[in-house]
Amino acid sequence: MSENRNEKFFNRELSWLEFNQRVLNEAFDEKNPTLERLKFLAICSSNLDEFFMVRVGGLHLSLAGRDLSRDLSGLDAEQQLVRIHPRVRKMVADQYSLFNDSLLQALECAGIRVSKFGDLDEIQLAQVEKFFEEEVYSSLSPIATEETSFPLVSNQTLILCFRLEVDQEKQRPLIDDELLFNERYVVLPVGKKLPRFIFVPSSKKLELVFVEDIIRNLAGRFFKNQRIIESFVFRVTRNADMRVDDEVASDLLESMEDLLDERTTGEVVRMEVPPDVSQESLSYLKSRLKLVDRDVYRCDGPLALSNLMQLAFASGFEKDKVPALTPQAVPSIDPSESIFASISRSDQVLFHPYQSFEPVVRLIAEAASDDSVLAIKQTLYRTSKYSKIVHALQRAAESGKNVTVILELKARFDEARNIHWARQLENAGANVIYGVRGLKTHAKATLIVRRESSGIVRYCHFGTGNYNEQTAGIYTDVSLLTSDPDLGADAAEFFNAITGFSRPHKFRKLEMAPTGMRKKFLDMIAIETANAKQGVRAFLRAKVNSLADSEIIESLYQASEAGVKVELNVRGICCLRPGMKGYSRNIRVVSLIDRFLEHARIFHFCHGGDERVFISSADWMSRNLDKRIELLVPVESAVGKERLISQLGAYFEPNDKAYELDSEGEFSRVKGNRSGLPNTQLGFYRAAKEERVAFESRTPTSFFPHKRVD
Repeated sequence: MSENRNEKFFNRELSWLEFNQRVLNEAFDEKNPTLERLKFLAICSSNLDEFFMVRVGGLHLSLAGRDLSRDLSGLDAEQQLVRIHPRVRKMVADQYSLFNDSLLQALECAGIRVSKFGDLDEIQLAQVEKFFEEEVYSSLSPIATEETSFPLVSNQTLILCFRLEVDQEKQRPLIDDELLFNERYVVLPVGKKLPRFIFVPSSKKLELVFVEDIIRNLAGRFFKNQRIIESFVFRVTRNADMRVDDEVASDLLESMEDLLDERTTGEVVRMEVPPDVSQESLSYLKSRLKLVDRDVYRCDGPLALSNLMQLAFASGFEKDKVPALTPQAVPSIDPSESIFASISRSDQVLFHPYQSFEPVVRLIAEAASDDSVLAIKQTLYRTSKYSKIVHALQRAAESGKNVTVILELKARFDEARNIHWARQLENAGANVIYGVRGLKTHAKATLIVRRESSGIVRYCHFGTGNYNEQTAGIYTDVSLLTSDPDLGADAAEFFNAITGFSRPHKFRKLEMAPTGMRKKFLDMIAIETANAKQGVRAFLRAKVNSLADSEIIESLYQASEAGVKVELNVRGICCLRPGMKGYSRNIRVVSLIDRFLEHARIFHFCHGGDERVFISSADWMSRNLDKRIELLVPVESAVGKERLISQLGAYFEPNDKAYELDSEGEFSRVKGNRSGLPNTQLGFYRAAKEERVAFESRTPTSFFPHKRVD
């Protein structure tokens, strides 16, 4: 098959795999505490699961549909798969090498022993046998396979497979009078209700056995009068790249429920097996699941390493974790007064999780119980399982306030939760919009309309991250709380355009995708390019999760060649090639992987000395600019601009968690003595803490009683 490579761009999928390698590097880094290393190993495994479900699944769909289109780098779907699988195999081998050769020993030193069934003493054996009898044997059901059919095995669930020799004297088939086979296969789905680990009495702080090890060794209880020739655990990953055609779906909520059902039967795109599975059994599974050799991954250790996350957060091992960093209170938001008063005094720019997400939650909660509030409008993309924000919206609706929620049902892997919240909000009396036809509503915005003595005031929250209290503690994001009249008017225009199914009028300050954001970015880059050509100082800095849009990349190349200094902090996918003669000599790309997931999108343009700073929910990807509803929000207050410019600049300083991308696609650690380099995220936290402490030292002591909260 011929290739038509475009050397100006990196392949998106391979670029993402290099991001996941940087995640895995944190697990290899012995400077990190043991359980922090285990956490990163679990994250790497979880990331790969989603990569196969979505990205590899999508490539399989392209092949099935005979889609001959090529990506930015010039590769078609088959050529991408040819490159993806060897790269993933190396990553998987590295994962298990790390687990077996390093982390097991490190865990033992920390007081956590991972034991095999054969290593258990009598007391421990008695406990696991009791567990097997009471929970496993009672709840699990072996499923016989047949020559013409194979049971549906669930996505990403541990499945035990047994090859049995049939005793023709004692075992008769379930159908017919003649025994058809001397051997047969039986599968035993472990399901998701059983714990992955069983903790046993031990002199160590924790000793555990994997549940599949217990079941394999006690499985004879299921198969009396039959000899188990072979037993092993396997796991399949199914294609989850399925979409509802909401252009024709008459009931989107019902269609999304159907989609969730379809995911359970999607094509298998990967099967994980142990290294010692027999060729006979492997061939049997491949034929039944319609797999080829490249879809099979031999894993030298426990499958689903993502389950190790449970151990990474085990209590009682604080010296083996990174020290907890408690989000700091925001000094400019006075807890003794209404949050509306704090926002009225000045715009509030918050940097999470270094600063608390509580003011955002408090804004919604206070609005829900404030008699002066007339309406609350909010977008919801991903929320927490027990969402204080959603409950506040319910209370507001029940009290008679006008509550409108644009709740995106198509948020991948959060569809079921969002369906649940949609029904709860509707039952409370809220007006729920299930997103926009043909687009995903990914913007993060809240509008609160309040009657005050001066008239109607509109309060807004704009963010780079989700309204999710849990992830707000581990993702780095920016929030803007404002009562700026222009932004309030724009927010009203934004919500009314979506709920009224109309095109918004021209915004005063906001820009929105897919209508104007792409042009805004291109115009801002073009201004820097023109200024550089005229000898005027020109630069731009951007922090995004992903950079994969060809038009944006081409405009950055043009800016670079005009002399614009371009600095990009890209967490994950980067299709731009820096340092290429004739294209990108003035472009620098860095990446930061640390304890918190870098998630904020921040943009800083020189603009001829009249510096412009923006935050956004959007990455520089075609899907964000063309296929999603996103917002680009200017930060104009002097304090807010200064804070974001300083924070953005810190990402480009040498630090001990930084990588830099070269023109060949390699991310290398920053040069220098790593032990002597500062930690950027820790620096942000210390700055937030120092700001709070300094403010409190200047503030007289006050007492704030706890009040009952409904």
